[in-house]
Amino acid sequence: MGDNDLSQRKLTSSEVKFLEEALSADPKIGNIRLREGEYQYILAKAVASFQLELYFPNVKDVVKRLYGEEKTNDIRFIRKIQTILKKLEKSNVVKILPKKKPWELQRYALSGFKFQDSYKNLVMFATDEQMKQSEDLLRSVLSQEKEPKIKLDKTMVKIGTLTFVATASYAAILWDLMQATINPILFVVSFSVAVVSSLMLGRMLS
Repeated sequence: MGDNDLSQRKLTSSEVKFLEEALSADPKIGNIRLREGEYQYILAKAVASFQLELYFPNVKDVVKRLYGEEKTNDIRFIRKIQTILKKLEKSNVVKILPKKKPWELQRYALSGFKFQDSYKNLVMFATDEQMKQSEDLLRSVLSQEKEPKIKLDKTMVKIGTLTFVATASYAAILWDLMQATINPILFVVSFSVAVVSSLMLGRMLS
């Protein structure tokens, strides 16, 4: 994942939706020149590289990847980059995502990977192969996130079933003991089921 560990951040449903839309989007109209070698092109390309990794970078992430760690401490340079990113946002190329916490830096994303700039040039910030790889990565991440939930759901069903069986078995034993004549078969079967289900429930909860 380059500079970022995806496992450190779980994607929200809105982020997943945004990634899916960006990967499948038709060319967007950008109201700015996107000429290779210029700042706005370089920054958009950097944001795209993060986004292909399913990561939404802040300004320091972008600066670190492009210019190194030392430049992230240059306040004037950071503000210059933020100004250009703001222009890209106003030009319909970059989106500024809402902060999750007030003290966090704003995160950036491309609305798509293909643009028609103000000079009517078609500009691509990712190849079809790169976008396909990103889609595969997204599916893989989503399946990994679903697995624990599926396992938890199955475990809860088993716990609920065992609890019901144990409770019903003990209730049958009590009912049998309250009768004038005890049914030995009912008692033995209910007692055995109650013990087995209680032991299984204990192992699952331990």
